[in-house]
This record gives sequence, C-alpha cells and structure tokens, in this order.
Amino acid sequence: MIELDKINRIYLLGIGGIGMSALARYFLFIGKQVDGYDKTSSPLTVDLENEGIAIHYSDDLAKVPSLSELGSTVVIYTPAVPNDFAEFRYFRDHGFAIYKRSAVLGLLTAGKRCIAIAGTHGKTSVTTMTAHLLKQSHVDCSAFMGGISKNYQTNLLLPDNNSPYIVVEADEFDRSFLQLHPELAVITFMDADHLDIYGDHQSVINAFADFVSQIQSGGALLLRKGLHIDDRWNKNIRYFTYSVNEEADFQPLNLRIIDGAYHFNLKTPLGEIENLTLTYPGLMNVENAVAACGLALLSGVTADEIRKAFVIYSGVVRRFDVRYRGKKTIYIDDYAHHPRELEATIRSVRDLFPGKRVTGIFQPHLFSRTKDFAAEFAEALDLLDDALVMEIYPARELPMPGVDSDLILSKMELPARVRCHKGEFPAILDNYHPEILLTLGAGDIDRLVDPIVNYLSANEGI
Repeated sequence: MIELDKINRIYLLGIGGIGMSALARYFLFIGKQVDGYDKTSSPLTVDLENEGIAIHYSDDLAKVPSLSELGSTVVIYTPAVPNDFAEFRYFRDHGFAIYKRSAVLGLLTAGKRCIAIAGTHGKTSVTTMTAHLLKQSHVDCSAFMGGISKNYQTNLLLPDNNSPYIVVEADEFDRSFLQLHPELAVITFMDADHLDIYGDHQSVINAFADFVSQIQSGGALLLRKGLHIDDRWNKNIRYFTYSVNEEADFQPLNLRIIDGAYHFNLKTPLGEIENLTLTYPGLMNVENAVAACGLALLSGVTADEIRKAFVIYSGVVRRFDVRYRGKKTIYIDDYAHHPRELEATIRSVRDLFPGKRVTGIFQPHLFSRTKDFAAEFAEALDLLDDALVMEIYPARELPMPGVDSDLILSKMELPARVRCHKGEFPAILDNYHPEILLTLGAGDIDRLVDPIVNYLSANEGI
C-alpha cells in the first residue's frame, strides 16, 4: 500500500468525480504534485485547475507526462474508468502502483477516529451535516464529503487543531465501503440499488452486514428506525436508532415549521437538547440532521455547540438546493436519482409549499437502474403536477434494448407528462407555469441549472 512519505506525485483517472476531487485536494494540500484526466471539463475541474492541478480531457497518451517525469507516481482511479481505457492500460503496462479511490480512502482513515456515513440514500447530506457540526465545535475534524458544502465551498475539510476525527462518506457502490473500519457509523437506508453490481437486494444487505462487522470494538452504529439490522453482525458495538417520526433513541420533539425553518427539541440517550433551528429545507433533511446530531454527540460535541452550528448550516450543492426565488417561481435542484429519493424530495416540497403547482424535470441515471425501477420511478413522478422526463444518462453503461425514458412514462398515470431532450431547455419552460420547479437526477442535468436560473430571472412573468 502507499507510503505517503515516499511518493511525490499523484495521478488521478476520473479526477472530476466528487470523491476523486476531494482526494486530489488532499494530496495537493500535503505537498504532492497532482495531475489528472477527466472526460469533460466541469466547474469542479475548473476549480481544481485554478488551485494548481494540471488536468486534460482527451484520451490522448501524448497528454500524459513522460515516464521520466512520472517517476514513482501513484495512480488512483475511480470504478467509472474502464480497465481498457488507454491511460489505465499505459500505467498498468509500465508497472505503476494503481489503486482504487476506495482503497486510498481506507488508507487515509487508518489510525484515525473514523466516522463513516453509509446508506443507499442521504449519506452525502448526513456526511456534510456531521462534518459541519464537528468543524464548528471544539472537536474539529477532517472530512471527505460526497458533495460541495455550501458553508465551506468545498468537498474537503482539514482540521485546525490536529483533531483525530475524520468524517467520510461510505459508498456502497462496488463495495467500496468495505475498505473502512470506522469507530462510529450511520446507515440511512439499505434499499435495492446498484443491482448491476450486486445482482439482488439480499446481496446489498449482505454487504452492509460486512460493513457493520468492521466497526471497531467499542464503537457505535446509528441506524434509521425500521432497518432490519441484526446485532449479531457485530456484537462488540452499541446500536442506536434515529427517526423523524417514530419513537427512537434520537428523534425530534415538537417539530414545527415557522417562517420556513424547522424548530424542534431533540431527544437523545444523553438528554434532551432544546430549541434547535434548521433553516435547510426538506423534512428528509430533518431526519438527516438527527443522524448527524447523534454522531456529533457521540464524538463529544456539546449541545450548545450543536445549537449554534445548526442555525448557520446552509446545506449541500444539489441537495434540495434552492437556486432561485422569484415573485412567482421557486427553483430547487436536487441529486435524487432513486425512486425513494424522488418521492422524499417531492413530498418535502409539498409539505413546504402546500397548494403550489410543482413541475419536475427528471433525468434518469443508468439504463440498469431505469430497467429495475421503472414502475417505482413512475409512481414517484406521479406526485408532480407536471413531469418532464429527459433521456437516460448512461454514465458507465451501454444502452439496453427496450430501455429508455418511455419505459417510465408508459407506467405513469399523470396526464401532464412528456419526454424531452436536454437541448430543449430552458425554452420548453415557455409551455409551463411552474410555481415550484425541480430538476432531479445524478447525471449531467446540473448543466441546466445556470441556464434555467437565467431564464427565470429574465421571465419573471412565467
């Protein structure tokens, strides 16, 4: 495995990914030279370049530094990069040390007091909230987050006081989270997902069981109330439950909305915390905040520190991200790409804005996920008033016969539904009069955000 003090250069294949970019920033911070490749330029890769990292965007070996320049470079790659990719073959054939991103994250957390947030949904929000609570306290932390924190404008936090705590998002894709051996952990959901990797739901649950077994003796697991987790998976840890609406070890009390903010007391095994205020919208984010509070308290953060940090928490880019508030339209961008996430986001919007017309633009992510959950996607999208369903974003996959956006649309009951293409935006919005507008998906739908904001700003009367 990598000995950090013996290497000078890191090269990342897929450097623009949210997890890879955090590693790039970390290695740059500790004084390594960092280079990388990504398929396309993005605001994130532009930020990395501005920070001093050389990135190229063409599959061209001439862009790769020479062997003499590379020396003992360590190569890190994301599973989204195929093994037959030219640069991957080049580094492999020349004997370079090549590691998956997850293996490197496991190395960086070894010897630290690791707090790992796992689950098929919600983990980015819980990770970012947890990191914020620790960062705003005397405990402090490092954090590798799966999204851009709006408080800190980055996906990497570094400690100010040599804190031993490191907060990480524990990704179940490709069983990546099995590289971690945390002291504290959360599991938010264990739904069927990534079935192209796992095959069936039981295999997903088995992977989570393996994750739980790796929590350090004397540590603790917080689990969302209702998850079927067997304490025989790890007999040497404490188990706590959390919920937003059921009796649990950690739960909000007297939850209410005042002027668009959530106010509540928090019941905990360590005593009740009074007068918490969360201005970040979405009922699912109250539940995420309860999980984050549990981790923070178990890490030594005080009730008063939590109370003060809550008030200034501003969320994560692309997680219930309010991008525009106009006289007639509020526009929210969200990363939701699983049916349960879509349902949670849309229902949260309904709770916050009762009686408003909700128009949603959804970009399905992966042919396999669309095939596996077409009926569930249809049921979630039927909660909208208007549904605009884009073509599938393939990511790492090749097309599948008979699998396209029409598969979802054919199962929907909502009359106001239409298939549309990325190139039709934002002009297609001339046909709608949204009071609440949502963009939903994990592909490149985020490229529509700025054009839509500009459109709404110029067309206040829509």
